Parts: sequence; C-alpha cells; structure tokens
Amino acid sequence: MKRRPRRVIPAIVVAVLLLAVCVAVAVSLIQRLVGAHEYLSYDTVATDLHGMTWHDMPVLAVGVAAMVFGFVLLAMALWPGRAAVLPLATDDGMSAGVTRGGLRTVLRSTADSVDGVSSARIRLRRKAVKVSARTNRTGADGLPEEICETLTRRVQEIGPPVRRVRAKLHGPKTGEA
Repeated sequence: MKRRPRRVIPAIVVAVLLLAVCVAVAVSLIQRLVGAHEYLSYDTVATDLHGMTWHDMPVLAVGVAAMVFGFVLLAMALWPGRAAVLPLATDDGMSAGVTRGGLRTVLRSTADSVDGVSSARIRLRRKAVKVSARTNRTGADGLPEEICETLTRRVQEIGPPVRRVRAKLHGPKTGEA
C-alpha cells in the first residue's frame, strides 16, 4: 500500500500557461472590439504567421521547445513520487498504512518519552529517521544512543521500511532563567 501523491506542479504549470494565453487572446479581442490601441495586434500576428513556412527557424525553435516541454511534463508525471502512506507491519496478513505525518507524530511522542528529552523534531527521509532532540541536562552522555534504541524499537514495532535512526542532541540553551 503506497498511495502516491498527485502531480500538482505539472498541472499548475500547464494551467498557468494556458491561462496566460487565454488572457492575452481575450485582452487582444476586447481591445479590438472597443477600438482601443491594441497591445498585441491581431493583424500583425496573423500576417507574420501566414508569412512563415515550416522551414523557418522560429517555427523549428517553437516546435523543439514544445517537444522538450512536453517530454519534461511527461517525465514528471511518470516519475514516482514520495509515498504518502507508508505500509505497516503485516504479521497477521492484513494490509494497513500510516501517513508520514502520523508516523512523525508517533515517533516524536516516543522520543519525548525518553527520560531527559524536553523536545524532539523528527525528519523522515526515504529510508532513515533523523531526530533532533533538546535536553535540559548538562551531562547527557549516552542519551543520543538511548533515543536511537527507543526509536528503532518503536519503528520495528510499527513496521515501516526504515533502515537507520540517527539522533542529534542539543544541550540546554544558554541564558535561560
């Protein structure tokens, strides 16, 4: 179960380009109907386009640019995105998943439950979990290893595919009252 995110960026790019073309055409037509000075003259554009042949350089350049743009959009649409739902352990044969935000929340609460940790920030990478924890202790020897062990145990219970857990510990802030 790996639900993939929608392809929002290519859709936005195409929508903005189409909107820009539609606005330019509408503005040109409205200016022509009202009789105002045309920003982009229809007659000039039509004359220039009718005078071109398939062998002209601007036609070739626009065709190549459109082809490259199309291939880029196609590659973006076919490239697999980051999984939105991570699979859980399937010991009993049932399929279940957890969202990335839900997994981050569970791991943050697990890291916060370690004695000596005042706050934790979790970053999920492709196959790794990075923890930035803050402690108020001045002598926190062995605390990063304890955080790693606790989170590794918790990740193994939940079951998403994570290979390693790294912990970074920040000491007490100086100047606190």
